Amino acid sequence: MDQKIEFSLEEQMRGLIEQLDAYIGTYHGGSVDYVSYDDRIVKVRLGGACTDCPLSSTTVKGWIEGTFKQFFPEEVDAVEQVH
Repeated sequence: MDQKIEFSLEEQMRGLIEQLDAYIGTYHGGSVDYVSYDDRIVKVRLGGACTDCPLSSTTVKGWIEGTFKQFFPEEVDAVEQVH
């Protein structure tokens, strides 16, 4: 008998961040951590090589936010970086 496992929205978002973090860590030497989700805004913290990278805002707004909007179009309006 197959049993379907349900995950909360926050658990799903954390799972997506884990996938993005694995990619960033492997290919760029950086990291991304989930901080919070409130009022349709996801907050993340970049680390490692991403900390001082001049393209970090592009990574957050272009890639991470774009991915979140693709997977959670009804739940996410923006992704913001916190320091």
